[in-house]
Amino acid sequence: MLVHSSRARGSVIPIAILLACSWLLVLHSRIRWDWLPFAAQEPPVEVVVASVSTEDTTWVHRFLPDWARSVYIVDDPSAKLTVPQNKGREAMVYLSHIVTNYDTLAETTVFVHASRFAWHNDNPDYDVLLALRNLNLAYVQATGYVNLRCVQVLGCPVEIRPHHDAASDWERSIGAARSGRPLTTKEIYKQAFQELMPGVQVPDKVGVSCCSQFAVSREAVHSRPKEDYVRWRDWLLDTPLADDLSGRVFEYLWHMIFGKEAVYCPSASECYCKLFRECDLECDEMQCKGRYVLPKYAELPQGWPRFGYSGEQRNFTGPL
Repeated sequence: MLVHSSRARGSVIPIAILLACSWLLVLHSRIRWDWLPFAAQEPPVEVVVASVSTEDTTWVHRFLPDWARSVYIVDDPSAKLTVPQNKGREAMVYLSHIVTNYDTLAETTVFVHASRFAWHNDNPDYDVLLALRNLNLAYVQATGYVNLRCVQVLGCPVEIRPHHDAASDWERSIGAARSGRPLTTKEIYKQAFQELMPGVQVPDKVGVSCCSQFAVSREAVHSRPKEDYVRWRDWLLDTPLADDLSGRVFEYLWHMIFGKEAVYCPSASECYCKLFRECDLECDEMQCKGRYVLPKYAELPQGWPRFGYSGEQRNFTGPL
């Protein structure tokens, strides 16, 4: 007859309870972690997603299981991760994440939009997941900031000439050009830059590939005090500028915030090779063959990526 020691049972039960409680903790709280959160660990890489409640972000959890994931829902005040106010588009999410987590940031943080497939994502299928999976984290650490878009179509070599493009005081006061059309980012950029970066000389030229998706090292974020990020978020909350304008100001400011020159347009071949380890491409300065083609429209067609704009079947081999 097998005899069980009461001492052995007593040692097993607390361990079982501890494991059960830890697992319940993981299930209940998925704000930053999706695996057992041992205190001694820190996430090596985290993806921060700016979304609205109607967007499907399940792909983030499904296909990036080894990453910490923070998905912000800007139009749902009851969401686990949200923002003080839905203003400034993705810039409000990015700044809010940095402000809240400044002292506990991942070694690398990747900031992206909610849509996995979008016209500006830099690969033949416009699939940001492939960019994230192939991201060279060591290169991000070495350089501090990288744009997830290597192609220089849109934003490079120069997108804004702040002094030349600036609207007059009168135009800014009425929010419109003399022709009556709304002001553009180019026309309000100089004034916004002076408000956001007091004491810093406004550059003559600004260039960076669009569209506010990038990776940054913790060290690069910490090169500026937390108070700067708080002040910039306050600017977003207070500015009378429309969301598209205030958000786009940051689109052409992030690279400077994280230590790059005003014109940051590395060659396409260098970018693809160092950032995504694609080093055998046929390239010129601005783009590489077979990598990115500016689509016909800003909206991808119904059925993408399996079907194209004409309803043709595509040879998409990625996960869905």
